[in-house]
Amino acid sequence: MSTTYDIVSKVIKERRSIFPASYIKKEIPVEVINQILETANYAPTHKLTQPWRFVVIRKAGLAKLGEELGRLYKKLVSPQQFLQKKYDSFAEKTSQSDCIIAINMKVSGKIPEWEELAAVSCAVQNMALTAESLQVGAYWSSPPLINDLGSFLGLGEDEKCIGLFYMGYHNEKPWAPNRTPIAEKVRWIEG
Repeated sequence: MSTTYDIVSKVIKERRSIFPASYIKKEIPVEVINQILETANYAPTHKLTQPWRFVVIRKAGLAKLGEELGRLYKKLVSPQQFLQKKYDSFAEKTSQSDCIIAINMKVSGKIPEWEELAAVSCAVQNMALTAESLQVGAYWSSPPLINDLGSFLGLGEDEKCIGLFYMGYHNEKPWAPNRTPIAEKVRWIEG
């Protein structure tokens, strides 16, 4: 029988970024999306600021997001740097996804902002692990355009978008993680 550690360790080690090009046309039930979001709410948070805020984008909202990202790209990138392929990729990635969750942070002013960013990052890790356990592909994207999505997402002055969490069912086969041994990244001080 598997221990709790075995189960948690397996999910952590099997989690992968699954990109929209790999998603299949299969709707993620609202209950599953809510399960993924619910686990975000249990991330560690200094002084209980709970800075994570999410906007769930589905159905026709996905095309609107793709249009908005394209509009922002066209507006903010100089004509010399504009790439049609990049512009087209926004609509493509949003249309390939079944659900995109805008990852937002509410800045409390009670603690250093980096601590709130760390808390939101922990919340997203909980989401990624839960998605993996439910066989939903996901990945966190943070293009520079997210800095200009506040109006589209209806964010308050004390909120900022820090990424987009793309999700969809997929048929990807598991693959071995590309990690160097932990021993190469740890030093011990015992005396």
